[in-house]
Amino acid sequence: MAAASVRDIRLDLFRGLALWFIFLDHIPTNIVSWLTVRNYGFSDATEIFVFISGYTAVIAYSRMLEAEGWPRTAARIYRRVWQLYVAHILLFVAFSAQIAWVSIARDTPALIEEMQLLGLGDNPYRAILEAALLKFRPVNLDVLPLYIVLLAAFPLVLPVVVRWPWVVIAASFALYAATSHYNWSLPAYPEEKVWYFNPMAWQVVFHVGAACAVFGSRLSWLDRFRGTLTVLAIAFILFAAVIALSWHYNPLERLIPSWVARLIYPIDKTNIDVLRFLHFLAVAWLVRIAVPIDAAGLKWPIWRPLRRCGEASLVIFCIGTFLALSGQVIVGHYEDSILSQILVSIVGIAVMCVAAYIAAWFKRGGSRAPVRLRPVTGT
Repeated sequence: MAAASVRDIRLDLFRGLALWFIFLDHIPTNIVSWLTVRNYGFSDATEIFVFISGYTAVIAYSRMLEAEGWPRTAARIYRRVWQLYVAHILLFVAFSAQIAWVSIARDTPALIEEMQLLGLGDNPYRAILEAALLKFRPVNLDVLPLYIVLLAAFPLVLPVVVRWPWVVIAASFALYAATSHYNWSLPAYPEEKVWYFNPMAWQVVFHVGAACAVFGSRLSWLDRFRGTLTVLAIAFILFAAVIALSWHYNPLERLIPSWVARLIYPIDKTNIDVLRFLHFLAVAWLVRIAVPIDAAGLKWPIWRPLRRCGEASLVIFCIGTFLALSGQVIVGHYEDSILSQILVSIVGIAVMCVAAYIAAWFKRGGSRAPVRLRPVTGT
């Protein structure tokens, strides 16, 4: 069974880091986003978040499957799916209202088009229906619908992955390959659009994460190839860094041979191009080597805010998405000044950390056993 006896605090730490990165990356022209992984390779924080989501899904539900059976486990999973769905709808309403308010208050109607909300004004009743079906959403609201679909299918995957993880990996890669070959996609709204994160492709990251949770310590058999894999991972990460940096620096772009450009482009995010997936695996391998599960530094107090954000991932994602648009407006008001970008980034992360600590406080209070009153007896 997949559930480990020792809690892997790396999961919360790196999920919190991914949430910070998503917030910083969603603020356009943000100089602080140069601290994220997006600018130095093919993959970004989305792969981190989806992989850890698959990993933690197995840890959360595999023991329940063994102890309480499939029906109750599936019910618990779908309760979580419902929570995610409600959170997405509430975020959609709040985010759309925020966009509308900013657009009206600052007389910037172009913001509505930029955030892909024109469908709401053109045909509001149809847009509301499509939003409820997860087919219509503004920019930056694509991660939760992806997670909802992947988790909704997870009750069917869980009994298989805990017994035959290689079967799940094989089926997952087969679906990924078929999706890429036949260009399968899920329709979105308006009609010409598709899901920005295609669940039929991105499921490979989720299910590889789930399988890794099942393998657990058995992944140590890869250590016999540690030297070779580490060299290959470093070489590929350096190659990806050169390519990614060439998108920002023209002199570096001219050094990229034309045959390399023809071979690797386009690097698709919607269907998670194989280069993105390989880059994430290379990064994950180096992280596994550099940060073992028992690393003493993981418990340093400096990492506690990251871990708290990772523990309250749903709340922090919603707050970060809302704050990112606020940060975009503030930075635009100050004409993209570097000071405004830095201050907005720091304040936004601080707000996310405060919210995470508040969520942890409520969770501790809710988990305490209710106080039992002693019955009043006569004397």
